[in-house]
Amino acid sequence: MKAAVIIFPGSNCDRDLSIAFEKVTGTKTKLIWHKDAVIPNAIDVIGIPGGFSFGDYLRVGAIAAQSPICKALVDYVNSGGYVLGICNGFQILTETNILPGTLIRNQGLKYICSEIELSVENNNTAFTHGYQNKQNIKLPIAHHDGNYFADDDTVKTLNDKDCIAFKYTKNPNGSICDIAGILSENKRVLGMMPHPERFNDQSLGGADGGLIFGAIDSMLS
Repeated sequence: MKAAVIIFPGSNCDRDLSIAFEKVTGTKTKLIWHKDAVIPNAIDVIGIPGGFSFGDYLRVGAIAAQSPICKALVDYVNSGGYVLGICNGFQILTETNILPGTLIRNQGLKYICSEIELSVENNNTAFTHGYQNKQNIKLPIAHHDGNYFADDDTVKTLNDKDCIAFKYTKNPNGSICDIAGILSENKRVLGMMPHPERFNDQSLGGADGGLIFGAIDSMLS
């Protein structure tokens, strides 16, 4: 599997995400700068890291979504490519309309940094098949605008088409229906607020997140 990570000004989890991919692939992760207009050939999966792209000005992920690479990202997704967007990466995926809904200010209006418990809601995907369905896992969160919101019709569609990947067991930010991560209709794009790359090894405090990277590698290798 060949992985790539897109970097924006203000990204701060790009190295962690690259290392998580490299741990399962055994090869160097390709780094793509936001001003690049083309995604290299033969990339199997693209990661969009957490951080504060463009300082979160205007609206989280809004400026990043206008970068040249995001036009190429939309084309990559439309051609069936796999994408993992984490935290700010999830926000960018909603701002590019690759995934539905939006991420707004946490219900408590404060930045949250803690370990939380998630329920795996769909384990029949390239990203989640390493888990048991309804398995509870632990991952870190670190966000100020992680409150997922969508209208009733969108939430119904997410439920009807099994596009909810993860839910919070104890909702930390007010996300509608406890949603922590969602999938595209073809299940090839995953956006999630918690950070699996930060729990990628027991030496980091937990290894539950590593199963996502192992799963996608086993599917695409």
